[in-house]
This record gives sequence, C-alpha cells and structure tokens, in this order.
Amino acid sequence: MAPVRVQEAASHRIDEIYRYTRDRWGAEQADRYITGLFAAFEKISTHQVLSHPIPAEFGVDGYFLRYERHFVYWHRLADGNIGIVTILHERMHRIERFRDTFGL
Repeated sequence: MAPVRVQEAASHRIDEIYRYTRDRWGAEQADRYITGLFAAFEKISTHQVLSHPIPAEFGVDGYFLRYERHFVYWHRLADGNIGIVTILHERMHRIERFRDTFGL
C-alpha cells in the first residue's frame, strides 16, 4: 500500500467541501462526507476502486475517480506515493478547473 499525500490544491478543496457541506447540511453530514472521501483515497492506494486515466487534453499524466458528487484527481509521485492533486464537484468544468490547478 503506497502512502497517500494530499497536495495543496486538494487540501484547499477539502476545506471548501467541508465548509459548504457543514453550512448546508450540518457538521455531522460534513464529517461523514470527508471521512468517506479519505476512505476513497485509501482505496486508491490498495487498488480497491477503479480509476480512469486523465484525458490527454488535460496535458497531465494521472488518474481520476468519482466519489459521490466529486471527481478525485491523483497521480503517482516520484517516490511511489499517491498524490491527491485536486477534487472537483461534478458541476465544475473539469478541464478549466484542472488547468487552473496546474497553471496550464
């Protein structure tokens, strides 16, 4: 099992997701959602979830998977660890937001 590293952009998105969920549906639901999100990260490292390659038009090597209403983007780091790059809601324009994350 490769360790999972939540990178800076993903960390900010987790904070935003938590605050939005807490404000809309309460702290208990926000805690459940974020706990489930981290469980999905662990499943990446143990190959328990199906990930898809990031489309070539993104210009970045990596993978994504869906967790409920969000897409988790990740890649393998040089040291073999899993790097969680960003997390985007299904309604966000993924290519534009992903490019913003990487400055593409």
